[in-house]
Order: sequence, then C-alpha cells, then structure tokens
Amino acid sequence: MSWKNELTQYMELINKHLDQVMNMEKEENYILIDSMKYSLFAGGKRLRPVLALASYQLFANDLNNILPYACGLEMIHTYSLIHDDLPAMDNDDYRRGKLTNHKVFGEGIAVLAGDGLLNHSFELMLGHALTQPQMEPYVRSIYEIAKAAGIQGMIGGQTVDLQSENVKVSAETLNYIHLKKTAALIIASLKIGAIIGNGNKEDINNMELIGKNLGLAFQIQDDILDIIGDQSKLGKDVGSDQEKNKSTYPSMYGLDFSINKVKELTNSIYDTLNKYGEKAIFLKELCNYLVDREY
Repeated sequence: MSWKNELTQYMELINKHLDQVMNMEKEENYILIDSMKYSLFAGGKRLRPVLALASYQLFANDLNNILPYACGLEMIHTYSLIHDDLPAMDNDDYRRGKLTNHKVFGEGIAVLAGDGLLNHSFELMLGHALTQPQMEPYVRSIYEIAKAAGIQGMIGGQTVDLQSENVKVSAETLNYIHLKKTAALIIASLKIGAIIGNGNKEDINNMELIGKNLGLAFQIQDDILDIIGDQSKLGKDVGSDQEKNKSTYPSMYGLDFSINKVKELTNSIYDTLNKYGEKAIFLKELCNYLVDREY
C-alpha cells in the first residue's frame, strides 16, 4: 500500500470517530454545536491525530486504544485555530479556504466554540481512560496533552507570539515561540503513540525528538509559504507575517537559510526514524510531505 493510501485510511478513521463523538443532541445550545462542527470539519490535514496513530503503530496494532486521544488532539488544535483567527489575535478572515468561525457565527460564539472543543476533548479522553483496567498510560497521555496545550506549551507560545508583534526578538525567543506554539502538540502526538503503545523510555524520547524537529520544520515551512506560497492553494491570506511585522525564520535569517534549515531538520528526523526500520516508512514519507508541502 502506498503511503498516501495509508494516510487516506488514517484520515477516514479519524473523521469517522470525530463524527461519532460530535453526534450529540442539539438543545438550546444548537448554535454552539454547529459552530464547533463548522471548524472541526472544515477540511484540516488531521496532522496531529495521524501522527499519533502512526507513532502508535510502531509499537502496537489496536488503533481503538489511541483513537480517542488522537481525536482529542484534533479538537484541541481546532479550538486553538478558532481563537487564533479572532480579531483580538491574528484577525484572519479565511481558514482552509472558508470564512473563519467568527465571520460566520460572531466573535462570542466563536470563543465559546473553541472553549467547547477544548472541554469536550478532555471529556472524550477521560471517558475512555476510566474504562481501562490499566489506566496509567492513558492518564499519562492525557497529562502530556494537557501540558502541551497549556501555559508551558501552546498557550505560552501564543502569548509570547502576541507580545512579539512589531518587536525585534532574539533567536532564543523565536525558537521558544515555535517550539511551544507549534511543536508542543506535535511532540505530544508522537509521544502518546509510544506511551499508549507501551514503548520503552528510549522510544518515548525518540518520538519527542522527532516531534521537536518536525514541529520546528513545519513552522519554518509555514513561514516560507507565507512569503512564496500560492494563496489559492493555502486557503488563507499570504503576506500576513510581514504585514504584522512578525519575527520569523525567513525575516531573521533569510529565505535560503530557512529552506536549508528545513532540509537539515528533515534529515535529523530520518536519522531517528531509521531505528525503526520498515515500520517507519509511512512516518518518513509523511514527514517529508509535511515539510516539503506547498500548502
């Protein structure tokens, strides 16, 4: 099977499970459910849940053990995008080629839809963990996800990113933003695959290293595309980083250096994945696609 067919199968499995967990009765809060679904099913890459499933299958096979956590990651990621797009933050009109949530439902409902997705993700994960006879790896995974999404992870990175607009930041601050805002959830996605799949300490550390390199490469590529990308392919505005005077790898180091940095990080990912032989072929192909993408 080609890696693209495998990717399609993973995405179909994730979308089916997301559809099931979001199939809830609408009461007086129907507009909230509609708003949550609008962004959750707006056509995302499902990167984080796919990484979790692929990492897990390096160590185990029954995907039902990790699906709730993979889908929880996607719900958390989607909530962060809804909030990122708000006028108080990035003030974006389009996401994935569609109007952003607040443009359709209004700012108040968009804030609540993000809150709803965040809370529902933990309901989903904890609901599964509580049914397991051996709860430790599941609870540990929830902790990893919560930490990655929280004040020492994604939210911390978003905070420093907001403070850094129209400010010339240091290389250390720029790396902090990228590793926290973007890489933290990617690291968690790969780590929980090893944790729930009963990988050993070295395996968990390897997944963390891959996640750091992939998260940084993914963000640098995103910044490159903001300069040279095709808006019709990206489904969002280009040139926004320069317009907001945001510090990025291309603005700090130049386009050529940034392109080479992505290649260097990709080679490091390959070096770590090579330890897992043929089992890692899909992950290698996926990482290559993510850091060499045009959208």
